[in-house]
Amino acid sequence: MSLHTTLVQTSTHNTQQHFTRRSLLPSKKNALWQIKAGFVITYTYLEDGTTVALGLWGPGDTVGELLSKMNPYHIECLSKVEASIVPVYDWTELTNTLLDHIQQAEELMVIRSHKKVETMLMQLLAWLSKKFGSEVQAGRLIDMRLTHEDLAILINSTRVTITRILGQLEQEGLINKLSQHRIIVKQEDIWYYQI
Repeated sequence: MSLHTTLVQTSTHNTQQHFTRRSLLPSKKNALWQIKAGFVITYTYLEDGTTVALGLWGPGDTVGELLSKMNPYHIECLSKVEASIVPVYDWTELTNTLLDHIQQAEELMVIRSHKKVETMLMQLLAWLSKKFGSEVQAGRLIDMRLTHEDLAILINSTRVTITRILGQLEQEGLINKLSQHRIIVKQEDIWYYQI
């Protein structure tokens, strides 16, 4: 599996920039990126080319190569993204950002530790709906436009398997798939459901 590597498009602001879906935020040696709008995924590659997701981030989150020891380290836009450059020397929120990164790493590690892909995917959807979702009449909307490939990368599975399981979850009434890769999680207790 590989993610797209499109060059970034910047806006006219000096520190605030706009990026298109599937573009990469450029690496900054002495600065981080604060996400103002949109969603990004951070990832690395194994020696065989396998993509390994490191985290999923949205508005208010701060990301950057300085927060990781992974090489390579990439930040890819999952939607249109607006982000600001935060110089490290001028930044007072380092402790909170480090704690956010540690907490998310632990949560994703637990999700990926389940034995069955079905359980991993249900746990991931529950986590996404809680962290990034918004209340709608039918449940919680995950409006991140994550493709089946994106979901597969997050739990180290395959696109075909994710497509099959999402179809199964929709038939069982746990989710509702919408256009543009959006998902409504219909039950808040999806993570307790046993396949």
